[in-house]
Amino acid sequence: MSENKITLGKTLRDARIAKGFTLDDLQQTTKIQKRYLIAIEDQNFDELPGDFYVRAFIKQYADMVDLDGAELLKQFDSALPSTQTQEYVDKVNENNPETRSQQRKVDDRYVKLRRTIPVVGIVIVVLVVLVGIWVAAAHNGSNTKKDNVDSSSVSVSGSSNQSSSHSSSKSSSTSSKSSSKQKTASFKQLSSTTSGSTWEMKNAASKPKVALSASGSAWASVTVNGATSWQGMLSSSTSHTMTIPSSATSVTFKFGNAPETKVKVDGKTFNFASATATSDASNSSSDTTTGTTSSSTTTSQVQTVTLEFK
Repeated sequence: MSENKITLGKTLRDARIAKGFTLDDLQQTTKIQKRYLIAIEDQNFDELPGDFYVRAFIKQYADMVDLDGAELLKQFDSALPSTQTQEYVDKVNENNPETRSQQRKVDDRYVKLRRTIPVVGIVIVVLVVLVGIWVAAAHNGSNTKKDNVDSSSVSVSGSSNQSSSHSSSKSSSTSSKSSSKQKTASFKQLSSTTSGSTWEMKNAASKPKVALSASGSAWASVTVNGATSWQGMLSSSTSHTMTIPSSATSVTFKFGNAPETKVKVDGKTFNFASATATSDASNSSSDTTTGTTSSSTTTSQVQTVTLEFK
């Protein structure tokens, strides 16, 4: 080793001993590990974590033993690692407030750029979509105009055909109306007992809607496909509406107070109680007017009514 290196280490060691400090004392006050302090006194600078820390540790060591750290570094500059290494320059820049400020500005610009790019992308996509809609609308408009021209020419050249077609459409509309009238939903009783009845509903909707209500307090339940779909209390102020699945071929009602309970299927009143009477009532003479119940018929409070869909 050169004389300067020995003198630097010896100078620091002698100053420490003169102050009465041990290496452990310096480690505690400077927070520099003891092994690095020993390396400085022995001139083994390669054992320090980097070139920057060599000068930093030496200056801190010197200041703690009342030596002028800056003057000591200047005096033994040739014995120390170069200050122009990339590591040293990076450390200096990191600790330089002005450099950090510039770096933050660069980082901020980068962050703003990253935030702006998605917004610009979204704007471009929206513009492309709007242009596509405009092009499609213009294309449809031109097609519509062409269709109008074609239809006008057809109507002018074939007015007689149009008249006959109009007449046939009227007749088909009339026939469809008559057929729709023929397909009105209707109820037909299949069987009855004192405790229940079985009915058939023709021309029911694919998904019949059932509305339950009561003029007084009444309990009711609805069973579809063997499972109870709903049960609860009804009153003059409460009602229940439900839709029967298209897969159901029938629905079974249980009424706790049948005379007070009202049922509508697809908006049509299901007057199940009118024929749910004693066996004598179900076998009454054919001259009895529909919807009129004999005074001798009686309706049970508890009724089980099954409605089959056809």
